[in-house]
Amino acid sequence: MTAAERQFPQYEFNRTRTLGLLDTILKEPNPQGILGWRPGPGRAHIAWQLMHIGVTEEIFATERLAPEKAGAFSELWPRFRGGSTPDDEIPTADLIREVLTEGREHLLATLRTISDDRLGEIPAALAQRKLTIRDVLQILAWHEPHHQGQAHITFNLYKAAHAR
Repeated sequence: MTAAERQFPQYEFNRTRTLGLLDTILKEPNPQGILGWRPGPGRAHIAWQLMHIGVTEEIFATERLAPEKAGAFSELWPRFRGGSTPDDEIPTADLIREVLTEGREHLLATLRTISDDRLGEIPAALAQRKLTIRDVLQILAWHEPHHQGQAHITFNLYKAAHAR
């Protein structure tokens, strides 16, 4: 088992939490409104946080680690990649789930091709940041819980602001 593959159970655990949050929101009376709710002007809504997770994994699966592969959902990348400004076009829960699922499948497929002798390699797309593949594995283990946590607290703020 490679170092990348040893991370897979952590990635899967993280994903159960993310999808669990989405499923909880879908049980609410106005899930689309919740997905688009912002904790303050200009702040990211829950849908942005969740889409950002999936889009980022797709970007790592292709552009950053396997640039020879065509990326899925590339039309969404400008809206949800790091540094983007959340807009008011709120994705549906079905699209969020699709991007999370397919982005993860593509990421795992790419990571399965990475042998341990490449852990110190700096992919060309990450050269400016001086990130090795080992760093990428750690970032990926951190990235989803970070944004799932932001989505979770935004949901809690929504519930507090809309107390029933």
